[in-house]
Amino acid sequence: MSKGEPLRLLERRFTVDVAMEQAWTHLERVEEWPSWARHIRSIRLSPPGALTADTSGVIRLTNGVRSTFRMEALEEIEGGRRWSWAGPFLGVTVHYDHRFTRLGPARTEIAFVLDGEGFGVGLLGRVFARIYARNLDRAIPNLIEELEA
Repeated sequence: MSKGEPLRLLERRFTVDVAMEQAWTHLERVEEWPSWARHIRSIRLSPPGALTADTSGVIRLTNGVRSTFRMEALEEIEGGRRWSWAGPFLGVTVHYDHRFTRLGPARTEIAFVLDGEGFGVGLLGRVFARIYARNLDRAIPNLIEELEA
């Protein structure tokens, strides 16, 4: 890893049998994520509601950990849309990328990608990624079920 280049910590890709717009709208309601991501106690956005380029927030996990994040990107990409936000973790900046790619009229690929940078990313970032991966691997099936219901 060269200086200034983020380290890929985690990537999960999965498909859902819903239109991209439906998947986006569902996940954009970030404050409702505890319904499928049961490791999250609550999320508070500022401003509340739909995501904007100025969105920031506070996430509280069920284990008592609290973290903040701020929007980095909210944009159209080839074949879809994405948003990315970043937040601190013990001196590491973690970048959370949420990508939606249209595979068909009622089929979407969703990707959750985590990159980290900063002092200690090699060790602390990897520890964070292991914990986050377990939570995400439990949450994704719930999300798929909720989206396709």
